[in-house]
Amino acid sequence: MYKYNIDIEMVRKLDEKCVEIRKNLVNFIYRIGMGHLGGELSLVEMAVALYYKYMNYDPKNPKWEERDRLILSKGHCSETLYTIFSDLGMYTMDYMVEHFETLDTAEFGMHCNRKYVPAIEASAGSLGHGLPIALGMALGARKQKKNWRTFVIVGDGEMDEGTNWEAIMAAAHYQLGNLVAIVDKNKIQMTGTTANTMNLDPLDKKLEAFGWDVIEIDGNDMYSVCEALQSLPPADPYVRRKPIFIISNTIKGKGVDFMEGNIKWHGGGIAKEQLEQALNCIEKNRKVR
Repeated sequence: MYKYNIDIEMVRKLDEKCVEIRKNLVNFIYRIGMGHLGGELSLVEMAVALYYKYMNYDPKNPKWEERDRLILSKGHCSETLYTIFSDLGMYTMDYMVEHFETLDTAEFGMHCNRKYVPAIEASAGSLGHGLPIALGMALGARKQKKNWRTFVIVGDGEMDEGTNWEAIMAAAHYQLGNLVAIVDKNKIQMTGTTANTMNLDPLDKKLEAFGWDVIEIDGNDMYSVCEALQSLPPADPYVRRKPIFIISNTIKGKGVDFMEGNIKWHGGGIAKEQLEQALNCIEKNRKVR
């Protein structure tokens, strides 16, 4: 089943971190009163693997010039990143709640803003812009002869946007091997399933036809996520190769039974009794390897 020899103890530690992040995330959404928990929960494994293992990144110096860049194009799920930033010691949870979408001291918003949060690489709001920005960053790294890599996470509903396909075509043209796009393919967008709204499949064949290398994984299985990220070639600015697209098949609301696959949890708040139920689900669904 698995192609690479991954350190299982590392995977266990990352699994445990996912449990911690999920619990902190639902508490955060409860405290601020609004979020997009379905999509925020589905991308936890990928975000945790990147920030805690596979990105060259220093949380004490988020503007370090040699860092790998991560753009969250599905920016309505920014609370997942905020929760990780808090866990990495960049902000306290109380501070983020205090400064979340306030009239006078707002630093943190439902959609991330790079002007106020230094760890954010690109502001998000309107969908379809993260991948084009990541394309520009990857080209910039080549021009500067820098070895850092650009990652971008897009939503599967977001793939309806034409700007993504323009960037997909351009990245293949420029052979940006230092660019890795990740689609959080949880199969549900705001108004329904992606299959009924605008069917993406066969997504792998479409991306390959546009000139990308494609890796398809179970994005809620940490071992599979680690395999995909560990398989990436070095981000050498001199080498021209196909850009890489990871199709990360996930479950919307992953880890919370009553949210999983439920369109109701695309956006909204969480009540006190639901919070307790959600925390119990996350604990019950703790991965045992």
